[in-house]
Amino acid sequence: MLRRLPMARLLHGRPVAASALLLLIALLLPTNIHAAEPPWQEFRSAHFTVITDAGEKKGREITLRFEQMRAEFVELLSRNKPRMPVPLTIFALKDDKRFYQMAPLRNGQPITVPGFFIPGEDHQFIVLNAFEDEPWRAVQHQFAHLMLNYNYPPTQPWFDEGFAEYFASMRVDNKQLEIGSDPELGPAFSEDLLGNQAEVRNPPKSLTELLNGWVWLALPDLFTMKHDISNYQEGPRRTLFYAQSWMVMHYLINRQKLPETGAYFGLVQLQHVPVEEAVEQAYGMPAAQLDKAVKDYFHSLPQLQQELQAAAQPGARANRAQVYHSPAPLGPEDVEVQAKPVPVADAEAQLAEVMVRIPERREQGLQEIDRILHLTDKNGQPVDNEIAHRALAWVHMEKKEFAQAAEELGSAAALDPQDVWNRYYLALLKYRTAQARHEEMQGLANMMIDLKVTIDWYPDFAEAYNMLGMARIEGGGAASALEAMKQAVALSPRNEQYVFNLGQVQEAAKKWDAAEEIFGRLKSSSNPQIAAAARQQLDELPTVRKYGISPSAPKRVTPSSPFDELDQEAQKRAQEQAHDPTVPDRRPTQFAKGILVSVDCSHAPAAVLTVNTGRSLKLHVADYKSLLVIGEDQFSCDWKNRRVAINYKAGGSADGDLVSLEMQ
Repeated sequence: MLRRLPMARLLHGRPVAASALLLLIALLLPTNIHAAEPPWQEFRSAHFTVITDAGEKKGREITLRFEQMRAEFVELLSRNKPRMPVPLTIFALKDDKRFYQMAPLRNGQPITVPGFFIPGEDHQFIVLNAFEDEPWRAVQHQFAHLMLNYNYPPTQPWFDEGFAEYFASMRVDNKQLEIGSDPELGPAFSEDLLGNQAEVRNPPKSLTELLNGWVWLALPDLFTMKHDISNYQEGPRRTLFYAQSWMVMHYLINRQKLPETGAYFGLVQLQHVPVEEAVEQAYGMPAAQLDKAVKDYFHSLPQLQQELQAAAQPGARANRAQVYHSPAPLGPEDVEVQAKPVPVADAEAQLAEVMVRIPERREQGLQEIDRILHLTDKNGQPVDNEIAHRALAWVHMEKKEFAQAAEELGSAAALDPQDVWNRYYLALLKYRTAQARHEEMQGLANMMIDLKVTIDWYPDFAEAYNMLGMARIEGGGAASALEAMKQAVALSPRNEQYVFNLGQVQEAAKKWDAAEEIFGRLKSSSNPQIAAAARQQLDELPTVRKYGISPSAPKRVTPSSPFDELDQEAQKRAQEQAHDPTVPDRRPTQFAKGILVSVDCSHAPAAVLTVNTGRSLKLHVADYKSLLVIGEDQFSCDWKNRRVAINYKAGGSADGDLVSLEMQ
């Protein structure tokens, strides 16, 4: 509170006039320092973008905290240049109610923590409740996973979860970093808005409590446990698996044993050495001895027990001193942050884009987008919004409504033709459309230009490299496709779809051994789709290697054009002629080479041959006994995966009528 100043006061030893004194008082009086601030601002550092309506001070603080978290990851795991191969946008909302209205639901209720993470291959988001203290701590576990997935080779689940839990305990301010306490330890008493305290009934056990029990998992069992958290979706973390994983990583980090851990993973994952043997070779001690060393280390940390006891008391402090202390890896003076205003409609459209990516909030997000697209200016004129159109395009692509997605992207591009996001999503639309319809990518040249522009704008964009690689291989550039796919895998080494695509590009480039090694590794993937596809590729690789064509290559569909109707009419007339013996068959005979995949003689003497010529053809034979066959004595219904040359007439009762067959 400002105390009253006497009218006669000296300023630096000189009398102050009354008018000057009044000016001085006005300067000292509290003012609304946020009044001149834009409602929404964007804060951009070297590695992060934060959008907030909580004011400049909070925006700069949150930006600094994420830079510090990144720097601590570098320090802990000795990663020199960590990358973020998917653009990340962080939102910090000052309105507590608004945060929980858009937060994901758990068991029908909004989450209770002040932050959440939304993953994606095109764009990922973190949303924080800036009304709460240190809201970034709520996403430190997910942030650790994010950094591991992009900057560390695949490991076993205990390593990832143990590191994420250890990282989640971190507290950092402008000067000091603390780490090592129990990240799942909560107070035994809750407090309402009036300060009344009530004991929490049946609270879940903390990690320290779990480790205080008599039973620990044997180390080989812990190291071989399966724990899939695809798409970053995790269940409760207060389990013995998380507790032991946390303590093992606690021990390895603070006893400087991460180099030995790298050697262990090399033995287990590359050389397929059994776990117990690998432990002894890497750590220089049997698994039982390492197990005991971890337990002894746990019992050597009395502060964990002290925190557990303190948390059981009423009025326990939420932020207690932690096990290890060090100077903050970065301070405010080390991080350059640029700020700029964000139009309100753009900020709200981006928040709606987050909501449509949360299944239970999608309808709410769509309603918000509709509201934004119906905004008008002060003269009552419509005000369009490109971000809202892009968000709608993303929803349509997810639903495979490609025509509607193209329309929305057209509207977005009309508003800002130079926006790189629009160019990226146009490329993504072409890629997704071709995948869904098993057709060639359309506008291949423009698609590759758009992707190059995207990569120039965001050089670490893994999905852009992935699409560029697949586009190049379709365009016939095997060497350049291989370069792009290798870059995608380097940026996101744990993305098995990228690794699988790399195998396909290696195969197309006739690098058979490299392709076989990749598919052999992926056939035991925990992802059933990837594993099944890899096994199929391995089964077909000898045929592809010998004949150059995959027997199960999908039929390529060429999108409709103005000439398609003419072709369809011609084929229809040819089909009618084929069934009318009085009309001469004037269809031209076509020649092709390919793989005879199978023969169907279920309606003998008629037969249908499936031949892969780069596309799958169904060729009809009215009587296979009278078919001209070259290279074999007689026709066989048991032929399959044979190299052939064919003469056929397009149309008829199948894709064509077979005229002659040469077995090669």
